[in-house]
This record gives sequence, C-alpha cells and structure tokens, in this order.
Amino acid sequence: MTTNTEAPQVVPGSLAHSDGPFVPVQTRSERPTSFVPDELPMPTGREVNFLHTPVDRLRGLLIDEPGDEGAVQYDLDGVEAHLSADEVASGDEFFRPEDRMAAIAFKQAPGVIHLSIPANEELDAPLVLPILGTGADKRAFGHIVIEAGANARGTVVLDHKGSAQYAQNVEIIARDGSDLTVVSVQRWDENSVHVAAHQARVDKDATLTHIVASLSGSLVRVNPSVELSGSGSEGKLFGVSFADPGEHLESQVYLHHKGPHTTGDVLYKSALQGETARTVWVGDVLIGPDAVGTDSYEANRNLVLTTGARADSIPNLEIETGDIQGAGHASATGRFDDEQLFYLQARGIDEEEARRLVVVGFLGEIVQKIGIESLEQELFDAITVELDRGADK
Repeated sequence: MTTNTEAPQVVPGSLAHSDGPFVPVQTRSERPTSFVPDELPMPTGREVNFLHTPVDRLRGLLIDEPGDEGAVQYDLDGVEAHLSADEVASGDEFFRPEDRMAAIAFKQAPGVIHLSIPANEELDAPLVLPILGTGADKRAFGHIVIEAGANARGTVVLDHKGSAQYAQNVEIIARDGSDLTVVSVQRWDENSVHVAAHQARVDKDATLTHIVASLSGSLVRVNPSVELSGSGSEGKLFGVSFADPGEHLESQVYLHHKGPHTTGDVLYKSALQGETARTVWVGDVLIGPDAVGTDSYEANRNLVLTTGARADSIPNLEIETGDIQGAGHASATGRFDDEQLFYLQARGIDEEEARRLVVVGFLGEIVQKIGIESLEQELFDAITVELDRGADK
C-alpha cells in the first residue's frame, strides 16, 4: 500500500472546506486582500472574479514595475482649491487591494491625488478631474482619494479620455452627515485598457451616490465596493454602459450593509451592439449581522441590439440577519420591445429613429441621475453617435 503524503494543490482564491480540501471563494467578503502584489494570484480566467474577464488584455498591468512617465495626465487646474495639503495615509482607513492589479497600482502609483470637500461646505459646482491617456502602449498606475468632510455636500467627476493601459485605485470617504456624489466617466479610445478599484466607506447618516458611465474602450473594468458602516447611511450605486464590437465593459459591484438602518439602491443598465460586444455585471450585496432595519435592492437591465452581442448578469444577495425591512435583486436581458417600436412607428416615426428613442430612453434613466446638465448632454450625444455608427455598419 502506498500513501500519498503530498499536500493538496491550492487553487488561487480558494478556502478549506469540510467537503473537500479546497473550494473556490464565492462570497466577495471572503476574498483575500493584500498590499503585496505577489501575495495575490496572477489571474488565469478561472477565478470567480476573473471568470468573465479577457485576462489576456490585462497582461501589461500585471507586471510589478513602475508605469511609463506621462502615460496618464491629470488636469488639476479646476480642482486646485480642493487638493489636500495633508499627506494621505497608505490605506490606513479601509482600502484593501482585492486583486493583483490593485496591489500593483497601490505600490507603483507615483503619488496620491487627494480631493477634499471640507466639513460643512457645499460646492456650488462639481469638481471635474480630466484624466487623459497619452498612448495605448503606455502603462500607468493611479491613486485618488475623494473625501467629503462631516456635513459636506458636493459632486466629483473623474473624466477619462485618450488611450492608455491604466490601473487605478479610488478611495472614497463620506463622513458623518455628508452627501457626496462621485461620477466616473470612461470615454476611452477603442484600444485602451482601464481597470479601477473604487472602495468607499459611508459613515453615520451620510449618503453616497456613485455613478459609473462606460461608453468605450477595449477593456473597461470599474469595480465599486461600498461599505455602509454608519447608522442611517445610504448608498446609491448606478451604472450605464454602451458596448460596441470588440469592447468589453465590466463592473463587479459590492454593497456591504454593515451598520443598522442602512439603505441601498443598485441599478446598472447596458446596451450592446455588434457581434463581439460584451458587458459583464456582477452584483454582490451583503447584509451583515448588525445591519438591522436594512432596506436594499439591486437590479441589472441589458438591451441587446444585435445578434452575437453578449451580456453576463449575475446578482448575489447574502443576508446574515432576519431583522430587515426588505431586500431583493433582479436581472433581465432582452432585445427591443416590439410593442414599443410599433407604438412609435404607428405615430409616424421611422424605424431607425424609433430604435434610437428606445435606446436613449432606456439608458437615460441612469444618465439623468448624474445631475450635471452639460455632462448629461455630452453622454446622450455620445450614445447617439454610437447608435448611428452601428446603424451604418
């Protein structure tokens, strides 16, 4: 008789389990975190958090080396008054890298941009930070901290354009009683790769509205993680995307109800056109054992405009207390509603214009939540251009 004394092989992102030596980590809260890149696995596409991601496009951002100088440029002129002079601690508050790219970005980012809204101050205009990539063959790493002091109110916009391979960490802090809106807009050139980890903490009686608008790029993966830590805190997480052929637009959303009497509202919408267009949405909601009185709902809606486009939608809900007001999730993916088209065409609108109206109306629910009229119009114009481009092909 021979005895196999070899240790069982550990699959990256797995935990010991009573039914076998290791099983994949399925719950977002159980994933390992580290500031050391080599302690986080090199993604293969088999891990639960990379299962739907084209990892071959990420190769340049998985190298633990400094980025290229000038690969991404930040226009700080419009936000100078709100750049904090204080040194930002290295993730001491709550940020923890969940994957190798975030750990490398934390290590290799040349500095930290800290946008701060002082306590009790209300901004009379949004803070807009233009971020420009200068070449698809250039690698860049970024670290941005956005902080709203106690009882502060304001909106911060991260506006991405150009070409780059860019890994970005964004820390968001909404302190007691604050009302903060953060909008991340991705209008990259079609050869760009952008991966971003947004991690936020919302304190007592504070509200965070977080909006992701991804309209172009080879691979855009913006993953928000929001912890409602304070009693009475609220998180509103919205997203809109429009994927063309060859584009992969992805968001993995995590909302953790940690404090009591918290409220969560998650709604992401996407439209896809082209045989190789792809969107991915994974929504994880965790209602913790102390989150009594929680009211939470998440939903994802996808509109497939052409044959061959693919939308993956995976909602997950985990509840660790029975004392809640309500919780639920929903997902739907489908084509045009023929009744809507018939209704519009019956009133003299041609089919092409009818389709445009349906798509703009579908995505407009999210766009109009931004609350900045000029930016909303820019996004509506961009969506119309994308639709017309698809109609011409």
